Amino acid sequence: MSVIKKLLVGKVNEKHIQNMNPVKKRLLNIKAIWNNDHEDDNGIEKIIRLILSTSQLLFPGIYIKYWANKFGHEYKDLAMDFYILAKVTFPLLILINNWQNQEYIIYVLTYFLLETVLYIPTLIFASDLFSQPRSYKRSMLLLFFNYLETVLAFAVFYRTGNYLNAPLNHWFDAVYYSFVTSSTIGYGEFYPTTTEGKIFTILQVFLFLFFVILFMNFFSSKIKTKGYFSDNTE
Repeated sequence: MSVIKKLLVGKVNEKHIQNMNPVKKRLLNIKAIWNNDHEDDNGIEKIIRLILSTSQLLFPGIYIKYWANKFGHEYKDLAMDFYILAKVTFPLLILINNWQNQEYIIYVLTYFLLETVLYIPTLIFASDLFSQPRSYKRSMLLLFFNYLETVLAFAVFYRTGNYLNAPLNHWFDAVYYSFVTSSTIGYGEFYPTTTEGKIFTILQVFLFLFFVILFMNFFSSKIKTKGYFSDNTE
């Protein structure tokens, strides 16, 4: 048991332990934006920042953080890890079991995807009062899983109807097309022929450009590696 705890929980440096619960911190974040405590913004910029920050209160992620934080900061990280992995697994289960024609499941999937899609710009544009992550490497890893979630979720959307030039008979065909679309490659075996299919494709390409390129650049400049090659000793 101690081995599993050491593997999953690890150790959190005292300087990274936060006493304020995540919900209260989010409310203070909204207040800071409203009062222009950190940015001299107004108009559409301020409105968008308020919407982004407030939107996080509509999704379960922040409440999972709040609950897990009662057991310790390290458990908050662990709970979020499992939550993000569950969000990646959910669309995959839908595809494998052919649940994409059940309307309520698509609504649930869209709800969880919206949380991810809105969380990214919130971190970039509406993070007033928020301290830097304990580990930028961890943030990059979780970002990769967020990317997988969006790819798999769009694969589900593509299988909900006949939006392409050829049917996606196998669930992996949908995953393949979604990955190809998200990377903006486009080999030509599948392409959208309906308005709905074109809208899905535009949204996914937009997410790729915004979510992957912009956000990875946002993190990559902040990562400092400590390892063998950083040792200057002979």
